[in-house]
Order: sequence, then C-alpha cells, then structure tokens
Amino acid sequence: MKTLYLVRHAKSSWDDFQLTDFQRPLNDRGLRDAPRMAALLAAQSNPPEKLVSSPAERAITTARFFAEALGIAPAEILEAPRIYEASVATIMEVIHELDDNWNAVALFGHNPAFSYVAGAFPGERVGDMPTCAIVTLSSTADAWADLEPHNTRISHFMYPKQ
Repeated sequence: MKTLYLVRHAKSSWDDFQLTDFQRPLNDRGLRDAPRMAALLAAQSNPPEKLVSSPAERAITTARFFAEALGIAPAEILEAPRIYEASVATIMEVIHELDDNWNAVALFGHNPAFSYVAGAFPGERVGDMPTCAIVTLSSTADAWADLEPHNTRISHFMYPKQ
C-alpha cells in the first residue's frame, strides 16, 4: 500500500519583477500557511517518510517547512527538477519512479499539473488546488510504478482556508 501527498507550494510573492518565476519566494501568507499545513500533515496517521520537491524557490521553501514539522533533515529533501513546469505525464513518471522502499511520499510542486493529476483520481473532488493545498492519494498498489486511478483514490483534501 502506498500513500502519496500532492502539496502545492505555498503562496508566492510577485513583488520583485527582477526575479524569474523559478526564483520567486513565498510571501507573508505563504510563510504563515506552510508551517500550519505542515503541522496538519505531520499529525496524520501515515505522514510522509520522504519529501520530493520541485527545486523552484517557492516549492523547496514549502518543502523545508514540512521537513521541519516531520522531523526530516532539509538535506534529505530530494529535488526533482522535472516537477517544475511539468506535464501530467511527467508528474506520473516521477511518481512511478519513486523508490518502492518508501510507502508514504510527499511531492511539492505547481499548478496546473498538480490539480490535473489529482483530478485523474476518484474520490473527493479537488478542482483547482489552492496554494499550500494537500491532496492525499491512497493506493492499494505495492509498487509506485503500479499507482493508477483504478487502484488509487483521493482519501483527503485540505487547504489553508478550510
């Protein structure tokens, strides 16, 4: 059995137009929401044992807040460059290539891909994932390569404004 948490990065800042999209940091709301949502995920019965993140500043910063709440060293966050500006197919490839020794993994990334991936699975309707939203996918698959809509469902959806 596998559990995947799709975590959209927390709210980012558009204040400095000198920065590239990749470099945008979290804004004040993002800096408040990330630790709060991280604490909620850490309190789950099956928290992630591995964090995999887009290397974009807003995503990796969000992942670091979650690492702290989960007691995972920031250096243990696996950066996956393919998650940044990824298609649904690429996100599914990243998922299918996860190490089968990990049973619960959190991916940190971006819309629209994360919302589209979540929308491919049955269960609670997600629509457009707000910033710092967490979608929990519970699967009966024994291997990440086998995680598909027929054996996986959305079991939980939470976001900061709930």
